[in-house]
Amino acid sequence: MKKDRYTYQDLLKIMEILRSPEGCPWDREQDHETLKRYLIEEAYEVLEAIDQKKPEKLCDELGDLLLQVVFHAQVAKENGQFDMDDVVHGISSKMVSRHRHVFGGEEAETADDVMKIWEDVKKEEKGFKTYTQTLKDVPPNLPALMRSYKVQQKAARVGFDWDDIEDAFKKIEEEALELKEAYKNGSKADMEEELGDLLFAVVNVSRFMKVQPELALSATVNKFIRRFEYIEEKAKEQGKSLDEMSLEEMDDLWNLCKKNENE
Repeated sequence: MKKDRYTYQDLLKIMEILRSPEGCPWDREQDHETLKRYLIEEAYEVLEAIDQKKPEKLCDELGDLLLQVVFHAQVAKENGQFDMDDVVHGISSKMVSRHRHVFGGEEAETADDVMKIWEDVKKEEKGFKTYTQTLKDVPPNLPALMRSYKVQQKAARVGFDWDDIEDAFKKIEEEALELKEAYKNGSKADMEEELGDLLFAVVNVSRFMKVQPELALSATVNKFIRRFEYIEEKAKEQGKSLDEMSLEEMDDLWNLCKKNENE
């Protein structure tokens, strides 16, 4: 069914064929569980394309991500659970009901007003009676930094929050001291607990700054790799391997790379 221009309906048909007895053996073997890893991988590849600011790559990666959605919908259709039309109807209905300031009579002048409406409607839809239920509703399989951010956001909406960012900074200092104390005491359980508290406090600061900690940490990891590569390349130019260099020599090269980046 080769075409010059494929449509969304073509994609649904292609997936149906791939899953059929006459289709692809690998595609037929997949189920929701086996596909989980690919859904995560494709989502992160979309983020990478956004970071790289490459529209063509973003278009391609969005297609890969869409394929995973279509794949799951086809599996569910074969199991008599739902199909892609149900998925589209569900999200469309949700967007209309949670945007009452656009499709209904409510008003929202700021992004914070919108988020309040969104959370109120979500709470109604899910039948939540307590605020704790909204915290528990944040998926536990999210990366911990993302989950922390969302849990703190929801708690802050009912006033459980610091008055300003300075209080949040002080909490980081407090937790850092407690982590040092736990390290001195040598208890693995205490160190793990205090490290978690410190990371949670750092997420609080990131939330005040409106910076996503997951993305910030990912950018730092990339920066670390880039600078480490610089050190290794310079070492080779000097006829050395990294294990032949002192920490001081490597640190000097690190600072040189940092200086070059800043300039």
